[in-house]
Amino acid sequence: MATENSKRRLITSFHNLTPEQQAEVRALYPLGFGEVMMRYDKPDGTFFYTVPYETEDTYYMVKIDVKVDDVQDDDNDGYYEDDDLKGADEFADTPSDDPADEDSM
Repeated sequence: MATENSKRRLITSFHNLTPEQQAEVRALYPLGFGEVMMRYDKPDGTFFYTVPYETEDTYYMVKIDVKVDDVQDDDNDGYYEDDDLKGADEFADTPSDDPADEDSM
C-alpha cells in the first residue's frame, strides 16, 4: 500500500471516474455531498466544487456538478410584503391547550 505522501493527487470530474469508482463515491457519501463539498475558486473568477475520494494509490478531489441558482424568481417578488395571513385572526383567538402559555399571561 502506498504511503500518504507517495500517493498521486488528482483532480478529476465525477464523470471521468470508472462506473465502479462512481459507485464507491456514492457509497462513501450515501446522504449526499453537502457536508464534505469544498469550493475552489479559479483565477478567472469561475469556481468548482469537489469531494475527497481515496484509493490505494491515488487521492482524488472529484469535481461535482452543482447547479447554482443565481436568478431571482420573479413569482416570489413581494411574497413577504403582505403580512396578512389567511386565517391568522381565527388562529390568534383560539385558546391554547398548552398550560405553559397560561402561566405567562
